[in-house]
Amino acid sequence: MSKAIRNIFGKKPTENFVFRDEEFEALGFQLKGKVDKVFGRSLAIRELDAGSDNSVEIELNNLSTPYYDVERFGIGFVASPRHADILIVTGAITRNMEEAAKKTFEAMPEPKFVVAVGNDACEIGIQNESYAVLGGAERIFNVDFKIPGNPPSPREIIRGLLAFVNGIEKQNK
Repeated sequence: MSKAIRNIFGKKPTENFVFRDEEFEALGFQLKGKVDKVFGRSLAIRELDAGSDNSVEIELNNLSTPYYDVERFGIGFVASPRHADILIVTGAITRNMEEAAKKTFEAMPEPKFVVAVGNDACEIGIQNESYAVLGGAERIFNVDFKIPGNPPSPREIIRGLLAFVNGIEKQNK
């Protein structure tokens, strides 16, 4: 009985859980300021899985969870390439996805940017040496920025997007 009472009124294992990642928050608010300056509105991202192992997609999906909640920083994922500012390519480009990847890029409005996320998309992954794979995103796109990692964490992805937007801002000056 005393064990049950201790479980009810005692310290819980989750009481020390940190609900905020201060570094991520700081990067996100910096990115929001830059997105507002450079794009004058929110940043719309279309993610294209060109043949990945889904590890990068899991990290990209984590960005939309309540823990990270990137929409508060003006970043949103869109279903149609016609609404996208950035095409994020994950995975090595497989031969079966080549045409679909090109059509996705062609459907985007100008100016359009391509960001390769993950080692396979950046041409340093192990899948790039397969007979069924063309290689990284550079094989069919002019890649504007790369975020390597296997997979990169949500913090690394936000840090990479901030560096990318900073680069666009410097080009526009």
